[in-house]
Amino acid sequence: MLIWGLRALFVILIATVAFTAVGEETSELAKWRFPFMVSAIGFALVLIGVDMFLPRKSLAALSGAFLGLLVGMVAAYGFGLVLDMLLEAARWSVQGAGTVVSAVKLMIGLICCYLAISFVLQTKDDIRFVVPYVEFAKQTRGARPLILDTSVIIDGRVADICETRIIDSSLIIPRFVLQELQAIADSSDKLKRNRGRRGLDMLNKLQTNDKVEIRISDMRLPSGEEAGDVDQKLVALAKKIDGRVVTNDYNLNKIAQLRGVDVININDLANALKPVVLPGETVTVKIIKPGEEPGQGVGYLEDGTMVVAESSRERVNEEVTLTVTSVLQTSAGRMIFGRPEGMAPAPRRPRHRISEH
Repeated sequence: MLIWGLRALFVILIATVAFTAVGEETSELAKWRFPFMVSAIGFALVLIGVDMFLPRKSLAALSGAFLGLLVGMVAAYGFGLVLDMLLEAARWSVQGAGTVVSAVKLMIGLICCYLAISFVLQTKDDIRFVVPYVEFAKQTRGARPLILDTSVIIDGRVADICETRIIDSSLIIPRFVLQELQAIADSSDKLKRNRGRRGLDMLNKLQTNDKVEIRISDMRLPSGEEAGDVDQKLVALAKKIDGRVVTNDYNLNKIAQLRGVDVININDLANALKPVVLPGETVTVKIIKPGEEPGQGVGYLEDGTMVVAESSRERVNEEVTLTVTSVLQTSAGRMIFGRPEGMAPAPRRPRHRISEH
């Protein structure tokens, strides 16, 4: 409503100035009074139309409007000096121009003030204004905020990622996620209770980290989304603030993708950061258990990648150097298959052709 009131006042003032600037009824310029006023109103409406088609922003406080008015008046004064210099250079007497030049200066002042105030009122998310001092402080880091869900907070790896300074966006934790964490921490089930307490510990670790900005959000959601579960609320909040959901929940990942919300999956990120192993290279792994197939042994690399070793079933608790034969990427992670170094490949089984009789 404030911005519409400003627009209406701007049009009225432009029309009034244009109507009274031409002169008395008996002057030679009186016949141009109404065309001049209509032209001024048309210019004002065009200017408002251009302003309305700019990206929509939220309203700012009165202190922002005051600063915008001050900037507009300074800009108008500067344009007025430029106009006087141009008239003098053209050898056109400012006094001889009568009230027309004064009206033009006044309209320039109104235009400058309108644009400055309109800009300030629609940019409160970028700059915070405090009167009588001006404090320039970004309210968010990065282009789009990251919204954490319950599973990724309990997982805890996001706290380690923040320590690397790779995240420059603000982390947003909705109030309903905090409530779900509290409910899990108060559960009668011991496993759930431990997970909930771990999540609260990770949240405290994030809040004390000065390398990332974290905020608790109490933003109201549309009435149709308030009654939904936590996953639906997360997706609705992400759409409302144009944010990205950070999760390792498979179901939430699919729901967000269906609704056009960007998702950062911690598991996918972890898989992407695992070192690439190509067939023919060698790896050293400790066999910790027998495999499912005869002769197979199973071990794990330091990053958790599963390694299946041929002819290593009898070498449990021993370190084996393997030559990689193949790498399999699955939704659960990456699996590496190999055989002991220096061992010849297993012979292929002959294929028997079945003749038709």
